[in-house]
Amino acid sequence: MLKRRLLVTVSGMIVWASLAHADDSMPFPMTPPPIDAASWVLMDATTGQILTAGNPDEERNPASLTKLMTGYVVDRAVDQKKITRDDVVTVGKDAWAAGNPVFKGSSLMFLKPGDKVTVRDLMRGVIIDSGNDACVALADYVAGSQDSFVNMMNNYVQKLGLTHTHFETVHGLDAPGQHTTARDLAVLSRAIINGEQDFYAMYAEKTLSWNGITQNNRNGLLWDQNLHVDGMKTGHTETAGFNIIASNIVGRHRLIAVIMGGKSSKGREEQARKLLVWGQNNFDTVQLFHAGKKIGTENVWYGNPHKVDVGTTQDIYLSLPRTEVSNVMAKYVIERKDLEAPLKAGEQVGEIQVMDKDKQLASYPLYALQGVDKAGIITRISDYVKQKL
Repeated sequence: MLKRRLLVTVSGMIVWASLAHADDSMPFPMTPPPIDAASWVLMDATTGQILTAGNPDEERNPASLTKLMTGYVVDRAVDQKKITRDDVVTVGKDAWAAGNPVFKGSSLMFLKPGDKVTVRDLMRGVIIDSGNDACVALADYVAGSQDSFVNMMNNYVQKLGLTHTHFETVHGLDAPGQHTTARDLAVLSRAIINGEQDFYAMYAEKTLSWNGITQNNRNGLLWDQNLHVDGMKTGHTETAGFNIIASNIVGRHRLIAVIMGGKSSKGREEQARKLLVWGQNNFDTVQLFHAGKKIGTENVWYGNPHKVDVGTTQDIYLSLPRTEVSNVMAKYVIERKDLEAPLKAGEQVGEIQVMDKDKQLASYPLYALQGVDKAGIITRISDYVKQKL
């Protein structure tokens, strides 16, 4: 027999926690804005929930959105202390646009062979200028060659669970076999946002001057003071169309909008703006449970002490529609008829269930928050007698 305990009304929150696609049947009527693009995703950055999407798993050319993974790989190399951001890189000939026909007419930092540039400035060149030459210089420095760096990119594709992504270049210029999806790019963007903050801060920089050339960040939404956008990246090729990933934060509520296959530079910005405004106006990110904070106390037979606090071992957040704040309740279920000592701290003893009336919407593991040792012989005999009565 399972023991059930009522916890608390937690508001109508878990609506999309287990829903992956916008065309799934949503429990609450939420109408997203019409989006004029080939595919798109709006993600809550804290929880990873998809709030709305269109063709989110359609494999498309990422164009310069590829540079998000380029930057992510470099940042992981910094985290692993293989390089530092202050390392000085000597630019090779393969990063020189004049000697590389594939770079003709593309976005550049305008590096020259023999230039000495820090990793930090090359990263800014990748993010702000969308510099294909900066990508090559970093790839050569981190991995020894572009091919080796691409292998690193695809290794992180696997680690991040990007199931519809494969890279062939370090910069995103068209290449057979290179593809990704709006959903995968949202996951990658979330990983970047949750990484090193000084790295993510580069995405908010509006201009970069190098060798006397000043270029503006191609993400025009950074200049919209009402939208609070602080990243992330744009991309465009003839086959990809106009792509953009934009993230904004209002208070503590951060969203990620991905637009792929937009119709124009301004059009992609307008579609991303519609998603961000709709998301900020209709949703909040709420912390439901705090790591290590008890949500109930249970009896433990044969234990010293006889009680144990139960709760979660990690913070749990959910994005919830503001109009459904009072409809959902949570309870926890002890998976055993009786809890008996010994118990280890962090041992799972049941689950937390989030309910909409009689419908279970989601569940989370419930843990013992302290260890409970076996009691002495007298207490154990006494408990045995009580259980038999």
